[in-house]
Amino acid sequence: MTPIDTSRVIIVGAGLAAQYAALRLAPRPVLMISPEALGTGASSAWAQGGVAAAMDPADSAAAHARDTISAGAGTVDPQVARTVTAEARAHILDLTGLGTPFDRTAVGGYVLSREAAHSFARVVRVRGDQAGAEIMRALTTQVRDADHIQVLEGVMATALVMENGVARGVEVTCCTDGITRPIAIRGAAVLLAGGGSGGLFALTTNPPRIRGQVIGMAARAGAQIADAEFVQFHPTAIAVGQDPAPLATEALRGEGAVLVNRHGERFMLAAHPDAELAPRDIVARAVYAQTQAGLAPALDTRAALGARILTDFPAVAAACRQAGVDPVNTPIPVAAAAHYHMGGIATDASGQSSLPGLWACGEAASTGLHGANRLASNGLLEALVYGRRCALAIDAELPPATTEAADVTLPELPAAPAPDPALVARLRQAMTDGAGVIRDAKGLRDTLSAIAEIEAAQPDCDALLNMTATATLIAAAALSRRESRGAHFRSDFPAPAGEAGVRSFLTLAQAADIRAQARKEPA
Repeated sequence: MTPIDTSRVIIVGAGLAAQYAALRLAPRPVLMISPEALGTGASSAWAQGGVAAAMDPADSAAAHARDTISAGAGTVDPQVARTVTAEARAHILDLTGLGTPFDRTAVGGYVLSREAAHSFARVVRVRGDQAGAEIMRALTTQVRDADHIQVLEGVMATALVMENGVARGVEVTCCTDGITRPIAIRGAAVLLAGGGSGGLFALTTNPPRIRGQVIGMAARAGAQIADAEFVQFHPTAIAVGQDPAPLATEALRGEGAVLVNRHGERFMLAAHPDAELAPRDIVARAVYAQTQAGLAPALDTRAALGARILTDFPAVAAACRQAGVDPVNTPIPVAAAAHYHMGGIATDASGQSSLPGLWACGEAASTGLHGANRLASNGLLEALVYGRRCALAIDAELPPATTEAADVTLPELPAAPAPDPALVARLRQAMTDGAGVIRDAKGLRDTLSAIAEIEAAQPDCDALLNMTATATLIAAAALSRRESRGAHFRSDFPAPAGEAGVRSFLTLAQAADIRAQARKEPA
């Protein structure tokens, strides 16, 4: 089909980073690609904790940066941490002005909660666990009212349009009636802000469509991918057999909730001096070990919150109620689940990727802020900071803005095969089995072999190839990192290789070579 040309900046994704960038690009025309109805289906809307920012006069951006660097286990870029945390307060005030109803004190200050590895209570929240949903609601209202933004809903990007090494646009399909044959849209610039990779694992807290496709798109076009091996597993997904698993926010532990096993023992006391408020990777491995031992780990909120959980944490209470769990009177069963991808499309300080014409922000990007282990509630903060930075950089790169841009109208597109559900299920199980909470060389080689077989079984499906590309990068980078660091734990290399770490950078071609070599090695 003939490509569609537009003067609009193309933004892939519709979560916090995408919407914030789109608003900041005003008055430059924007085309936003949203697989679901705007404001739904994005991980941002599911975020319970809030946004980390030094809002307490006793706190500081410098202390926030120190905590970020410490949690990141030696691979955080210190300059990135300092500049991002320095901007945090301004973004909280901006979101407030855009209509986000943050929890406030009687005298007008912000209610702040403490989460793991923070030295201060600095997480700004909404009704306990409603921050993501309420921030997205406020932004979506603004986006729908913005004259410069056109949103294509029910449309999914499947590949980048590259011309002479420059990203010029995206190929899209309509996903309301199944996957269709793609059509190319060429725009002024491309911003990828389409989420992370948690759904590549069988147990995840991510929305169903968040399965590494956007990172895979960039990788298949030749973009450099950073820190792919660092996948964060949230220690307190609610273990009630749902896919995706509901989340029991870390703020519950900040309020004093404790982790116990079926014997009523607080197992985190022996695992780390900070017990339940230890860094997420440590808590996740402890929960995973309890699960593997058949000890049924659970989060006990009874003494800390009692009936307050019903009003102070409505999302958690609703998930428990739906699953038949009474958190007022019984502990909540939990498990470690894939939650956040620290790795992603490598970007510079302005959000530009290694490919000309392509920017990335949000969970799809790897900026150097999170290192090997994201500090709690820094994810939404990074989305805000880099959403704005990408908008400013794209605007500066392009000729003067004009508000004269016709809407993009897609023709009817003929149907094409969707990813085989059995192959997707096999991919997710392979990632959980070999590239999950605890890894070793054999498991990672087995995972890489399974990915190659899955890829070969449906080689003409871009949506599946995007998933297998990202899965390959995660497993190949994990096999190459012969140490344990942050969220990446190798049972065959259980110690870090020194206090300071080195970030990893791979192209898909390099990861594919690692995969091919791994398949040749003896079992």
